[in-house]
Amino acid sequence: MSDIAPGLTRRHTLGLAAGLTAGALLVPAAGAAVAAPAERAWKGTTSQNGWPVVDQAVTHRVEGTNVDVPLVEGDVATVLLYVARRYAYEIDMLRPEEVRGHTADRHIGAPFESNHLSGTAIAVRPLFYPLGADASTGMTEQERTVVRDILADCEGVVAWGGELAPVKESHFQIAVAPGDTRLARLARRIKGWDAAPGQGAGSIDAFAPARIRRADKAADAR
Repeated sequence: MSDIAPGLTRRHTLGLAAGLTAGALLVPAAGAAVAAPAERAWKGTTSQNGWPVVDQAVTHRVEGTNVDVPLVEGDVATVLLYVARRYAYEIDMLRPEEVRGHTADRHIGAPFESNHLSGTAIAVRPLFYPLGADASTGMTEQERTVVRDILADCEGVVAWGGELAPVKESHFQIAVAPGDTRLARLARRIKGWDAAPGQGAGSIDAFAPARIRRADKAADAR
C-alpha cells in the first residue's frame, strides 16, 4: 500500500518533497511574480509584539544542524529554536544562512517583520517563502501539517506568517508580550521534552491522527 522505499521514513520522504518544492521555487513560474510590499523604516523602541528593540543578540546553534541564528537569550531562544529544529527534522534539513533572526536593519515590509529587531522572530528560508507571496506558491499541505502541529505545541505563544497579513510563510514570531507567563511555561515544557527520551523535536509524528485533530482544533481557536 505504501510506495515509500525501504529504509525511508515519512520524515525522509517529506524532506525530499520539501527539497524539491524549495528547488522549484528558485525558478519562478511565468506570471507568478509578486510585487513586494513597500519597505519603510520602523521607528519604535519596541517591536510590533511589544519587545524592546536591541542592538545585538546572542548567536545560537539550531540543534542537529550547522545553522546559527541570533536571538534574545532565555525563553525566547528556547521556543524559537524548538520551531527551527522541528522544521529541520520534519520538513527538510536546514543549511547555513537559511534561518534569519535578529537584525539591526529597521527597513521592513510589514509591521510583524519589526520583531526581528527585538530578536523575537525567525524567518526560515525567507527566499523561498517571501513576504506577500501567493499561498499557492508556498508550502505544501504536508509542510503546513507540520507547521500547524508546531503551533499547537506552542499554544498561542508563537504566531506564523502563513496566518498573518500579508502572508509570509517563512516567518515565526513570539506572539506574547514580555513577562507573559505562557512563554516561560512553554520554555519549561520544551526543556522537559528535551530531557525525556522519546519526547520533543526529533521524536514527533505530526501526521498521527490524534495530533492532526489537536492541531485542527488549535487552528480553529486562533
